[in-house]
Amino acid sequence: MYRARDQVENEEWLAAIDETAERLDLSGDAKSRATDLFLSTVPEQDRSKKATVAASVYAGALIAGDRRSQSDVAEAAGVSRLTVQQRWKDLLEEAGLEPPKW
Repeated sequence: MYRARDQVENEEWLAAIDETAERLDLSGDAKSRATDLFLSTVPEQDRSKKATVAASVYAGALIAGDRRSQSDVAEAAGVSRLTVQQRWKDLLEEAGLEPPKW
């Protein structure tokens, strides 16, 4: 769970989630889930936050049933596909969710 202060401290990154979700034409539910995932797993280092944004968007879209490919999410977020691929399952586990086994 996260605190309201986390939202204030991460406004830049939450805006990045909004922009990425808009580029991908994601549903409000997918964007909301991505935001919750990001705020529940915010990394300490700024250099890791861009990757966490991308992984959060990918995982949030999966949870909401608004799937997008890892490549599409990576392109919209400005990271490599490998970054999304390597981070999304760990992000779900860190948030207390069980990633799919496929």
